[in-house]
Amino acid sequence: MSTETVIKKVTETKTGSSWTFLSNHTHVIACLARNPDMVLRAVSYEVGITERAVQRIVQELVESGAIKRQKLGRQNHYIINRRFRLRHAIEKHRTIGDLLDFINE
Repeated sequence: MSTETVIKKVTETKTGSSWTFLSNHTHVIACLARNPDMVLRAVSYEVGITERAVQRIVQELVESGAIKRQKLGRQNHYIINRRFRLRHAIEKHRTIGDLLDFINE
């Protein structure tokens, strides 16, 4: 069984379905906001996607300015730019901070 198959099964078990309302990018940001020192392997388990997919998402978020990666010794520490505006036209009037506040209510 492939890693993707295992992760899909874990995700379906956790959620009861194979889809969610929020994107994997949002899930990654939510994990790193809760624990800025979380290793990406742990993020991948929480989100239910491969570690390589999490690495790609984190790189995209860093390049866009949504998050900042700091090296602390051998570990990474992530800082969420809570003032970063969401990108889609429907929600561009909101920020990552607004989204995290909503999720964590």
